[in-house]
Amino acid sequence: MASEESFVVLVHHRGSIKRKTRSGVKFTDKDPLCIVVTPQTSYDDLVRSVVMKLGLEDAKRVKKFFYRIPVTVLQDTVKYDCFTISNDEDLQVMFLCRRQFPEVTGSNWNTTTLATPAGSSSRPAVASSSVPVYQPVVQAVASPSFAVDLNGSVGEYVRSRENLPNDLLGVAPLGVGDGLLGDADEDDVEPDMIDDDSGDDIGASEPALAAGGSSTGTQQYPPHFFSLDLDAMRQEGVSGHSVGFGARDAEVTAGLTEFQVGQQFQDKDEALLSVKTYNIRRGVQYKVVESDHRRYVGKCSEFGNGCTWLIRLSLRKRKGIWEVKRYNGPHTCLATSISSDHRSLDYHVISAFIMPMVRADASVSIKVLLNATAAHFGFRPTYRRVWMAKQKAIALIYGDWDESYNEIPRWVLGVQLMMPGTVAVLRTSPVRVGGQVDESQAYFHRLFWTFPSCIEAFRYCKPLVSIDGTHLYGKYGGTLLIAIAQDGNSNILPVAFALVEGENAESWTFFLSHLRQHMTPQPGLLVISDRHNGIKAALEALDGGWLPPSAYRAFCIRHVAANFALTFKGKDARRLLVNAAYAKTEVEFDYRFDILRSEDPAMCEWANRIDYSLWTQHRDERRRFGHMTTNISECVNSILKGVRNLPVASLVKATYGRLAELFVCKGREAKAQMGTGQQFSQHLVKSIEANLKTARCFTLTLYDRDNSEFTVAETTPTGSFSLGTYRVSLASRTCDCGYFQALHFPCQHALACCAYSRVTWTSYVHSVYQITSVFSVYRMGFTPPIPEGFWPPYDGPTVILDPDKRRAREGRPRSTRIRTNMDEADPNRPKRCGLCHQPGHTRRSCPQLGGSSQTGGH
Repeated sequence: MASEESFVVLVHHRGSIKRKTRSGVKFTDKDPLCIVVTPQTSYDDLVRSVVMKLGLEDAKRVKKFFYRIPVTVLQDTVKYDCFTISNDEDLQVMFLCRRQFPEVTGSNWNTTTLATPAGSSSRPAVASSSVPVYQPVVQAVASPSFAVDLNGSVGEYVRSRENLPNDLLGVAPLGVGDGLLGDADEDDVEPDMIDDDSGDDIGASEPALAAGGSSTGTQQYPPHFFSLDLDAMRQEGVSGHSVGFGARDAEVTAGLTEFQVGQQFQDKDEALLSVKTYNIRRGVQYKVVESDHRRYVGKCSEFGNGCTWLIRLSLRKRKGIWEVKRYNGPHTCLATSISSDHRSLDYHVISAFIMPMVRADASVSIKVLLNATAAHFGFRPTYRRVWMAKQKAIALIYGDWDESYNEIPRWVLGVQLMMPGTVAVLRTSPVRVGGQVDESQAYFHRLFWTFPSCIEAFRYCKPLVSIDGTHLYGKYGGTLLIAIAQDGNSNILPVAFALVEGENAESWTFFLSHLRQHMTPQPGLLVISDRHNGIKAALEALDGGWLPPSAYRAFCIRHVAANFALTFKGKDARRLLVNAAYAKTEVEFDYRFDILRSEDPAMCEWANRIDYSLWTQHRDERRRFGHMTTNISECVNSILKGVRNLPVASLVKATYGRLAELFVCKGREAKAQMGTGQQFSQHLVKSIEANLKTARCFTLTLYDRDNSEFTVAETTPTGSFSLGTYRVSLASRTCDCGYFQALHFPCQHALACCAYSRVTWTSYVHSVYQITSVFSVYRMGFTPPIPEGFWPPYDGPTVILDPDKRRAREGRPRSTRIRTNMDEADPNRPKRCGLCHQPGHTRRSCPQLGGSSQTGGH
C-alpha cells in the first residue's frame, strides 16, 4: 500500500485518438493501470513506469504529460488550466500544488488531467474548465489522471468510474474543455463546503459544523486561490518553498493569525494595517461598515451569503489604544475573483511593507519595490500606487514633503550658526490671495548653498569647475544644480549646490552669479558644461564675471556626442567623434577627423559648426587638465546617491552629512600618504610609473646650453627603424606628443630629457598634484551638526511650495524624450491597413480578413 506521501495513478489506454473537438481531444481507452508515485519520483521514472505498464518499451516513447492544474476557486466551482510536464521541475510543480491545495486536490489524493493531440510540440489551446467543489474523503487513495503524448499516438490516462470508491464519484475526471468532460458524474451531489487542515483553533458555531466543519469543534476555513504564476511555482517548487497561494502560506506569514477579542493596537493606522493585511493574504474582499475617530467596523463582502466574518474595533480613550471588541472569524468564503490586484492593497499597506527597503536605500527603483510587493502579498499593484507608497515611506523617514520647504529657513540659520562662513541664499516669491499679497506665506523659489570647507578646498583643486543639473525624483519636481571640482588625486568633489525650478537662463544666472561671487573668484577659470542655452546666456552676461579672460568655457564631450547621435545614428560614428575630441595634438586630430569625413562628410560639417576650442583637447590652451566631461553622473552615484529622492530639507541636510563623510575619508587617505614620505598624489605616481614603463629606445639631441630644448627620436631596440621624432621644451613644458602640456606633468619624452640633463622631473609637475595640496583640500573639515531643537528661531513667513510646481496628479506623465524630425509624422501620408499594408481601409475592414473568415466558414 502506498505511504502517506505517495498516491496512485490509474491509467487507461488504448493508444488511439477517437476524435478531436474544439476544446480538446477525446480518447477511447478504458482499461485501467495503476502506478504509484511519490514526491521523490523523477520524470524519467514516471515515463519508464508508464511505458512498462503499457508494454511499449520498444514501440513507443513518452514525449510529455499534461496536468490539469487548479487556477482559481469560485464559490461552488474549481477552475483548472492545462500545464505541461516535461521535466523534473515541472513534475515537482504538481506535487507542490497537491501540498499547497489539499482542499481541491484532496488531502491524500490528487485529481490530475493531462491531455495533448498527437504530434503537438506546444501547449494545446484549451479552455479552462470548471468542476464542482467537493468534500474530500480521507480514506481515498491518490488517483491522478494523466494523458501522455506518445511518439506517434496519444494515450489518455483517465479515472474509471467503476473502479473508484463511491465517495469520489462527485469529481469530474477531466477538465480540459468540454471535449474532455464526461457526462457520467452529472447526477452526483456535492457538499457545499470544503474542510481545510489549516489548524485554526477558532470555536465553530453549530451551522458551521452542519455545513461540514470538523467534528472536533474547531471551525476550519477554505483557502483562497487566484491566478497562479507557474514560472514562480517552477522556481519555488523544486526547493520546497511555498509560493504564497493558499491559506497554509498565510498562517506562517506575519499579520495572518486570527484576531482575538481584546487584542490591542497602538493606533487606528496599525489596526487598519492588520485588518487589510489579513484579508489580502486570505485573498478575500471586505467592506467597511463604519469608520470614525472612535470605532471601526468591517465585514466580509459575502456577509450574509455564507460568510459571517466581521470585526469591530473601538478606541479606549483612557489608554489611547484601539481594541478588538467583537470578532466573527475566520472567513468561511472563498476568493470570488482571479484579479491580479486586491483593493485592500492600497499604498498605505505597501508603504508599511517597503519601509525597510526605502530606509536602506532611498534611490531603490519603483520596479524593484513593485516586484517585492507582488512576491510578498501575491497580488500585483499598479506602478503609481507603489510610487505613492514610496513617497509616503520617504515622508515618514525623512519628514513631510510639504513641511520640508518651511524647514529650509531654520536650516539656513542653524547651519550658519554651526559653521560660520556658510553661504545660503534663499529666494522666495509672494503669495497672492484675491489680488492681495499674503504676508504670512511665501512661495519657495530658489536656494543656493555652499560650505566654508568647500570654499577653502577649491583653492587647492584644479583650476576648473564642472556644472550640470539633475532632476529631483521625489513627490515634487525641481532641479538640483551642482558645481564639481577635482583634486590632484582625481577625486571629484561637489562644492556648491542650488535648488531651482528647472534649467533656464534665470536659474543658471542665479547659480553662476553666486558661484562666482562666493566660490570661484580666481581668474582664468575653466567652466565645463553642456550646450544648454541657459548656461550660455548666464556665462555671456556682461556683469556675470564669466567672460574671458576672467573665465573660459568648454563643452562636455559626452553631451556633444549625445547631440551628435541625434543626427547621426550608430555607435561607430559617435566613437569617431569622441576620439577626435580627445586627440592631444593637431596632427592626431586631423588624422581622426579625416576618418570621420570618410564615413560621412556631413558629420564633419556638423562638428565644424562648433568652435574647436570648446570641444577638442588640442585647442583647450592647457586648461582642461585632461578632463573632457562634467562628471555629474559619477558625483551623483558615488557621493550624492539617493538625495534626489528626498524632501528638499532632507536633501540639503544630506549634502552636509555626505560632504563631512567625504572630507574625513579623503583627508585620512592624504594624511596617510604624507606619513609615508610621498611627495605627490597616488594618481600622479601611477601615471609617472606608466610613462617610465612605456619608454622605448630614445635618441636625444640637445639644442641649447640651458638643457631645456631637445629632440627625442624613438627607434626600435636595434635602432634600425624610426618610430617618430618629438620636440621637447622643458622650459615651456611642452612636447609634440601633447601629453606634457595637456596633463601638466612630464610625459615619457620629457622624463627622458630630465634623465639626460640630470635634473629631477618633480620640478615640472603642477603644484595641484603635490600631496600637500591634496591634503589641504580636505584639511578644514566640518563640525558636528547642532540638534534641530537648538537652531535659532525663524519668525518670517511660512515657506510653501508653489502649486504650479507640483507634479501632475493625473494623466500620463509628460515625455522627457528629446524629439527630432524623425518623430514628426507626415500629415499627408495616407493611413494603411495593419494586415495587408494597403491604403484606403483599416485592419478591421480589411477584405483579406473577411475573405479568410468566409473561407474558414465553409
